[in-house]
Amino acid sequence: MAESSSPSPTEEIVRLIKRLSAYVAFKMSSLFSTTSIRNLDSRSIGAIAGLAIAVIFTWRAIRTPGEQRQRRQPKRRMQSAETSSAAAAAAAQSNLGSVPPEVSLPHEDDNAVQDVVDQFFQPVKPTLGQIVRQKLSEGRKVTCRLLGVILEETSPEELQKQATVRSSVLEVLLEITKFSDLYLMERVLDDESEAKVLEALESAGVFTSGGLVKEKVLFCSTEIGRTSFVRQLEPDWHIDTNPEISTQLARFIKYQLHVAAVKPERIAPNVFTSQSIEQFFGCV
Repeated sequence: MAESSSPSPTEEIVRLIKRLSAYVAFKMSSLFSTTSIRNLDSRSIGAIAGLAIAVIFTWRAIRTPGEQRQRRQPKRRMQSAETSSAAAAAAAQSNLGSVPPEVSLPHEDDNAVQDVVDQFFQPVKPTLGQIVRQKLSEGRKVTCRLLGVILEETSPEELQKQATVRSSVLEVLLEITKFSDLYLMERVLDDESEAKVLEALESAGVFTSGGLVKEKVLFCSTEIGRTSFVRQLEPDWHIDTNPEISTQLARFIKYQLHVAAVKPERIAPNVFTSQSIEQFFGCV
């Protein structure tokens, strides 16, 4: 009874690469059938191209010397090669009956290839910076009030006693300053309140990121003054807690975020509502 020789390591690698190539082709066809190319970012396209190039070069590197020499044989030897192949095929066909029916290619390789490719095509979780940029629609200038958004305090009277930066908002605030021109503003009752606010921001490290300086923290004595600041700066986004100001600015500012503990009725189509700035950006 003829014994079937075990495949060499090179043959195992060749078979694995073939299966990987077929599976990647299937995954890519599924990907492009459900997602437009415009929605693929540069990293996804680069990863697919890199994998395809790696498969091609690996396949070229592991080809046996016999395969390469066979491609270089002159045409006059083609007939003798075809005759030899036909004879070998006939011999293999005659030996099929001696091969046990349970002998088959291992399925572990198929599962391994599928696991590797599935892991490769898993959706990548976006970073906070990517989420901030997407939410702000690439807005290059942002204005934001301090009370109730950046600070724990909610009234100018509280600022006369103390100013406390909300720790949960720092990460979002720093991400905004990385690609947007950010201005902070607030109504205060005296100079001492201004000093407390600036000291709290500095202690929290807001000015160390390089995107925000003290000159971009503006103070006024009335709510109308804050409205004037926003209109003069003409930001792409304004963040506030006062619904009256949000309503007044809706005609002049492209987008607004209204921060409120209880979600009010929609002020305007271009005014979004959230309980906090960090919730709007998905940090909580």
